[in-house]
Amino acid sequence: MTQKIALVTGANRGLGLEISKQLGALGITVLMGARTLSSAEEAAKQLSAKGFDAVGVQLEVTSKEDIAALAEWIERRYGKLDILINNAGIAVRSSGGNLEAFRQTFEVNTFAPFLLTESLLPLLLKSKAGRIVNQSSAIGSITLMHTDETVRRLGDPAYAASKAALNMLTAYWAQKLESTPLKVNSTHPGLVQTDMGGANAEIPVEEGAKTAVALAVVDADGPSGEFFYMGQTLPW
Repeated sequence: MTQKIALVTGANRGLGLEISKQLGALGITVLMGARTLSSAEEAAKQLSAKGFDAVGVQLEVTSKEDIAALAEWIERRYGKLDILINNAGIAVRSSGGNLEAFRQTFEVNTFAPFLLTESLLPLLLKSKAGRIVNQSSAIGSITLMHTDETVRRLGDPAYAASKAALNMLTAYWAQKLESTPLKVNSTHPGLVQTDMGGANAEIPVEEGAKTAVALAVVDADGPSGEFFYMGQTLPW
């Protein structure tokens, strides 16, 4: 099969939906993951109406059962996976010692991408140009937490730590896979006009999706194990 296959998590709205649209416009088959099959299929219909090849798939990213079932289904139907975009994420206020919020944030933002990626690595390694994109945030940059006023103002301990940990997974996978064609990078979408970013955010969702899409289709001589925003490298 020469057709590229991409899986986008949290694809039924916001950045995930826009990333899926932009990948579909490139002629890529997009598997759109969402917590329920009905919401995934509804999102996929939006792309299909534009003539894109999209399939809604059930993927509650914290569910081991959903992850295992999806990996088996992709293996049976496509035999490989070319692109994985770990986009699903949450932001729950954890300041003041809210340990439950801390646990919940790590479950979705860090543990889920870890398990999903590890489960799908055999399929990604069957691709001639496998790409993994982890949707991170500048708030997860340790350097910027010291130096950038916006990051300092917006940073919540759980969200910041979960994204810093996700960045470490990016660096880990990149060095473990450096002898393969598979490339792994982190992205910062910017402060985007989504449910999480708010209506007053500075960047429209169409712009916020571009960094992840560019890294999803980066050439063989492109980067791996780095952290990007709009083509610029960000500090860890």
